[in-house]
Amino acid sequence: MGVAVDTDELRGSNAPPQGGSFRFYLDGQRWEWSDPVARMHGYHPGEIAPTTELLLSHKHPDDQPQVAALFDKMIHGGEPFSSKHRIIDTERRIHHVIVVGDRMLDKNNQVVGTSGYYIDVTEALETDLREFNAALTEAVAELEQSRAVIEQAKGALMLVYGISSERAFGILTWRSQETNTKLHALAERFVEALAAEATLPESFRARFDHLLLTAHEHPDTQPGVQN
Repeated sequence: MGVAVDTDELRGSNAPPQGGSFRFYLDGQRWEWSDPVARMHGYHPGEIAPTTELLLSHKHPDDQPQVAALFDKMIHGGEPFSSKHRIIDTERRIHHVIVVGDRMLDKNNQVVGTSGYYIDVTEALETDLREFNAALTEAVAELEQSRAVIEQAKGALMLVYGISSERAFGILTWRSQETNTKLHALAERFVEALAAEATLPESFRARFDHLLLTAHEHPDTQPGVQN
C-alpha cells in the first residue's frame, strides 16, 4: 500500500490537519487530492497518485461496499454526495472521516467530475468518547452511593419495624412521593438524622416514627444532589 513513512514526521509537533480537498475528473477517471488528504491516508505529499482502487483499498472493510456504491454513482452520474466512513492509513490507524462532494461543471454546464473535501473527525470522536466514559464512571459512582444510603435506610426500617426489604423500600418510596423529595435525598436525610439521635430506648420507636415522617423537612446537606 505504498512506501512506509516516518509517522513522527507526518504528525509533527501538532495533530495532523483535520481537513483537505479532492477532485475527480471523469476524463480518464483521474483523482487529485490535497496534501492533508494524502497525509490522512499515510502518504507524504506527492508520494503517490491517488486512484479509485487505492482509495477503496484504504476504506475500512465494513465500509467498502457503501463507498464503492458511492464511487459508482459519482463516476456514472456525477451526483452530489456526503458520506461518513472510516479509512485505514498506511500505519493501520483508523480515521473517521466525513467526505462531501459535488459536481464540477465546465463553461457549458456539462459535468466534468466531482470536487469536495475530507474532514477527519477522529480526534473529536475520541474526545467525546473519553468525556462519555468519564461521565459514565461518575454516574455509576453516584448511583452506587445512592444505593448504599437507600440500603441503610431500608435496613433501619427492617430492624425497627420487623418488615421485609420490599416493604421497607415501599415505605421509603411512599414517603418520597408524598413529600415530593428524591428517594436518595430522603434516605440520606433520614439516615443522618437517625445517626444523630441520642434518645432513650423506651422512646426510640416514637422518635423513629417521627424522623421517618419528617425526614423531608431536614436541611439538605448536599445541595443539588439528586437521586
